Amino acid sequence: MSSNKNALIRYKTLDKCLKNKYKKYTLEDLIDECSEALFEFEGKESFVSKRTVQLDLQNMRSEKFGYEAPIEVYERKYYRYSDPEYSIHNISVNESDLKAMNNAVQILKQFKDFSMFKEMNGVIQKLEDSIHSTTQKSIIHLDKNEQLKGLEHIDVLYDAILNKRVLNITYKSFKARESDSYIVHPQLLKEFNNRWFLICFNKDYAYNLALDRMENIQIEEKIEYIDKHLDGDEYFKDIVGVTVSPTMVPRNVVFFVDAANAPYVKTKPFHASQQILNETHEGTIFKICVQLNYELERLLLGFGESLVVHKPRKLRIRLQEKFLAAHKNYENFVVDDED
Repeated sequence: MSSNKNALIRYKTLDKCLKNKYKKYTLEDLIDECSEALFEFEGKESFVSKRTVQLDLQNMRSEKFGYEAPIEVYERKYYRYSDPEYSIHNISVNESDLKAMNNAVQILKQFKDFSMFKEMNGVIQKLEDSIHSTTQKSIIHLDKNEQLKGLEHIDVLYDAILNKRVLNITYKSFKARESDSYIVHPQLLKEFNNRWFLICFNKDYAYNLALDRMENIQIEEKIEYIDKHLDGDEYFKDIVGVTVSPTMVPRNVVFFVDAANAPYVKTKPFHASQQILNETHEGTIFKICVQLNYELERLLLGFGESLVVHKPRKLRIRLQEKFLAAHKNYENFVVDDED
C-alpha cells in the first residue's frame, strides 16, 4: 500500500477517536487504533510507531493539509477535539477556494456532453450545487466539437485499452476504394487538430487509425493482448502530430518566419525542441528537431509566404513543389468574377 493511503487511513482513524465523546484515548490507545485500522485494511500485521502518530497529530493541527484541527491534551494524557462538532470531513471552504472550485466546474461543464465524460455529469452537478455556481457563465472556452465523426467509437476503444482487449477494426482510409480489416492491439488515444486517432499495433507494425474512418469494431476474444507499455509523452516526443516512424531519425528543421508572424511562432512553438537561431528586423530563424511527417508539412504550409524552410533540403524542395502546384492551380483557374 502506498504511504499516502496509509496516512489517509491513519488520519481517518484519529479523527474518529478524537471526536468520540464517550471514550478517553491516550497516545498508546491512538497507536493501537491506527495499527488495528491498517491491519483490517491490509489483512496483515502493521505496527504504527509512536513518532508516526505524533507527526500525524501535528499535521492535523497545522495548516499543512488545511485541517487546523483543534486537538487538545487534557488531564495530561488524553486526546480529543476541543470543539466536539469538529471533524476533518467537514472543513469549511474559504471564498478563494470556492472561486477556484467554481472555475474548475465551469471548465468541466464543457465536457459533460462529450461521450468520454458522460459518467461525470452527476459529479459536476453535485459540485455545482455545493458551491452555488450554476448561474455563473464560463469564462474559459475550450475548442471542442462533439459532432465530429468517429467520436461514438471512443468509449469502446478506451475500454479496450483499459482492459487490454484485442480488436478487429473495419477501416476505410480516404485513399482506399474498399474497406480493410485490421486486427490490432490498441495502446493510446490521441487527439490532434480536432481529430482523434487510435495508436495500435499488429505484432510489431504500428498504426495510427483515424476514428472517423472506422466503420466497425469487434473484440477478438481468442487473441492474447500485447501491451507495448507506451508512454504518450515519450512516444510522441519527436514529432508534430500523430504519425510516428519507428525507424526515422529526428532531423533538424531550420526555417525563417517573417517579422509579422515570428511572434506567433515564438509564443506558440511548433515543437518542444524549438530554438531561435537568429533574429533581424526582417524576421526570425528557428530550429526544431523532429521526424519529417505529413502533419509537419501541413503546419509549415499553413504559414504560406511568411515561412521559408532552409533545411533539410528534401523538405524545402517538397514544400516548394507544393507551392508551385498551388500557384499553377490559381493560374489555370477560370471563374466568373461578376459576383
